[in-house]
Amino acid sequence: MELEKQARIVDDIRSELASRIDTRLKIRANMGRSKIVEAEGTLKQAHPSLFILEVDRKRGRTARQSYQYVDVLTGMVELFDAATGEPLFGKFMDDQADDGVPSLLDDVDDVDDEDDDF
Repeated sequence: MELEKQARIVDDIRSELASRIDTRLKIRANMGRSKIVEAEGTLKQAHPSLFILEVDRKRGRTARQSYQYVDVLTGMVELFDAATGEPLFGKFMDDQADDGVPSLLDDVDDVDDEDDDF
């Protein structure tokens, strides 16, 4: 995906979330190492590169968590409407992130076919 297109999508995500300040959202965030966090909370702030969600905890407590718009773009963070469960955004990127990007393995036929001693 081109850099300009990514920047436009991030701007679209930012403006959509800015219009949803103080609304309830569900979030599913891939934290790496097979750890996926799901929470529900209120969108509190939308800054130029990140947004802040006040999530519900046990015993009536809340915690503030920040996420980057780029993580929404790449699919590492998914946002849903808390009332309907509908996703706020569709998929922006294909599962194969290397489409159209040349790989080092693309030049394999340049390797000579002689037997190498290993």
